[in-house]
Amino acid sequence: MPDFIAPDGHPRCQWCGGAPEFLPYHDNEWGFPVADDQRLFEKLCLESFQSGLSWRTILNKRENFRIAFHHFDFHQIARFGEEDVQRLLQDAGIIRHRGKIEAVINNAQRAQEMVDQEGTLAAFFWRYEPTELAPPQSQTTSPESIALAKDLKKRGWKFVGPTTAFAFMQAMGLLNDHALTCITRERVEQAWQQFQRPV
Repeated sequence: MPDFIAPDGHPRCQWCGGAPEFLPYHDNEWGFPVADDQRLFEKLCLESFQSGLSWRTILNKRENFRIAFHHFDFHQIARFGEEDVQRLLQDAGIIRHRGKIEAVINNAQRAQEMVDQEGTLAAFFWRYEPTELAPPQSQTTSPESIALAKDLKKRGWKFVGPTTAFAFMQAMGLLNDHALTCITRERVEQAWQQFQRPV
């Protein structure tokens, strides 16, 4: 797959060329390792909302989602009721899909249970860090994402299949899936080396 040459003259992952807003997201967020529970929960929710849609749609609405869902504080979302569902279904700034909205509320409750059981969401998710890597951006699922999705389903989480789980793992840095020629790949590698795996 050919590189996308950014305005600074350096190569990036090909998908960066799809929209102007992709470049800052790619350079500053995508693939950098994350151990913050709120950010992990946010990303999993946004990946669920993306199901059947483009990431560009979700990225452009991300700030609206953050406002609507209290910055993805799952302790607050876990208390949402039908009034909140109705409020969100009227919010033109987000994706108004009842099933996905209700899944976020359900998953917030499951996240609370996971914190009680595991200590943090990060400790749970980072158990699925792959040990063997395929060539960058050559797959949409992996044995680890299939196992993660299966475990989440068993724990009662919704709208998190293997493809969603893999996109989450790519974005949150559980693997460095930047193209080999991408200038950001080395920065992610450095972040990885300094990253303290949550336990």
